[in-house]
Amino acid sequence: MTLVKRNPANFNFLVDEFFNGFPAHWGKDQVHNYFAPPVNIHETTDGYHVELNVPGRNKEDFKVNIDNNLLTIAFEQKETVENKDYKTLRREFSFKSFKRSFTLDEKVNADAIQAKYENGILKLYLPKKEEVKVAPKEIEIL
Repeated sequence: MTLVKRNPANFNFLVDEFFNGFPAHWGKDQVHNYFAPPVNIHETTDGYHVELNVPGRNKEDFKVNIDNNLLTIAFEQKETVENKDYKTLRREFSFKSFKRSFTLDEKVNADAIQAKYENGILKLYLPKKEEVKVAPKEIEIL
């Protein structure tokens, strides 16, 4: 993976990631806002494993969608209600909304994608499509 830094004044695209060694159509990851959780992507013979490091959230707050071969993973920060009897003296935890999108390769079986959230890691499994193998055939000469 190669990191390319952009103009710091452009907060919408701070870092573009190019996945070397992945299918060509995975292309580049699109970072839509300032905060983008770190991502690991692994390939096996059966599929791809995508892991996002997003601790302290609830699995119900994530949205994972596919539209026109674009896989989008989003987290929307919900407003917290202030309690007047409970005064916060210091707040260092930060849960920012984010949206990450990845272009899927034609090898990915989009109908069989699985997702789970455990131990602060959002894990997606993107299985590869079964390859249709044509058996060798001998042509009879008449």
